[in-house]
Amino acid sequence: MDYRGNYRLFDPGGIRTYPLRVRENKVAVDQFVDCARLRAGEVALPDPKGLGLRENLSSLARAVAEAHRAGRPVILQTGAHSIKNGLSPIWIDLMERRIITLAATNFAAAIHSFELALTGASSESVDRVLPKGEFGMAFETGAYLNHAIIEGHRRGWGLGEAVGRIFTDREFRGQVLAAALDGVADPARYYIPYDGFPHLSTCLFARAVDLGVPVTVHAMIGTDITDQHPSFDGEAKGGTSARDFLIYTEEVGRLGGGGVVLNVGTAVMGPEVLLKAVSMVTNQGRPPRGIVTGDFDIRPFAFDDRARDEGEYYYYLRDQKTIATRLPRVFGGAGYYVEGDQRITVPAFYQLLMQELGES
Repeated sequence: MDYRGNYRLFDPGGIRTYPLRVRENKVAVDQFVDCARLRAGEVALPDPKGLGLRENLSSLARAVAEAHRAGRPVILQTGAHSIKNGLSPIWIDLMERRIITLAATNFAAAIHSFELALTGASSESVDRVLPKGEFGMAFETGAYLNHAIIEGHRRGWGLGEAVGRIFTDREFRGQVLAAALDGVADPARYYIPYDGFPHLSTCLFARAVDLGVPVTVHAMIGTDITDQHPSFDGEAKGGTSARDFLIYTEEVGRLGGGGVVLNVGTAVMGPEVLLKAVSMVTNQGRPPRGIVTGDFDIRPFAFDDRARDEGEYYYYLRDQKTIATRLPRVFGGAGYYVEGDQRITVPAFYQLLMQELGES
């Protein structure tokens, strides 16, 4: 990275990494939801009625089913926790059914997807490793993903596609691995997936590439563990993510005839990129008339659209403000807020959606 300014830069060249195989993890693929059992009603979930959610969940499931039948967009916006919490099989199933037409997420979701596909586990204990300077320092996660971004940027791809191609494109994967392992003294210490990833069926990014469904990654600099590594290239990360934003915005432009946006556990990224994209497409004469939104979060709903007092905490609940309230109000649609643990509310929504579609 070329820098000609007046201040001292930290030198990441001396960063120490370790092999991913030695790390203890908190989540594993055997904890993921089973869609077939959910459809068959074999999984006992708490009654959404008891959580005061059934009406919102049912209305949202009906809206998604109607959008799907009409060929309208259904955009998923999700943070990384839905990947960690084992909900990827639901998102993959809805992609395979051609219900989800685009998934937008952050780079942490790519990190967890990568580690789960490679090792079957992810999510380290920050408290345990931070005092040793090891937090986020697994070699494979940093080196392989960073070199995928660099090569994807060179090819003019978006960030989501660059990540997805690690799993699905043998030639691309080989090039990435060769670049990442160049000069490494003892490569046998590391996972080197030349022949593919053992847990690929769990990977949202991989299945999306196979299906031709865009996954857009709306990344920031300094927020992800891959940014800590000597292989990090901020220009490549920014360039690939910028392309993804325009892919995402084009899909938002298809909401002019109606459609649904599901915002799951993303309190800043999802609301902010949607707001900007809506402004852009409206500026071009493609407003999202009749948009239906569903905002899934664990916090109680507290936003008051009449309030303008920036001293009130709920003024800053961007998902409640933008997703659940303002966008559907401004464009003549409907907004639903689904309060609760996403490990309960998302499977309950999925079951209701399958019932709406007559699937079991």
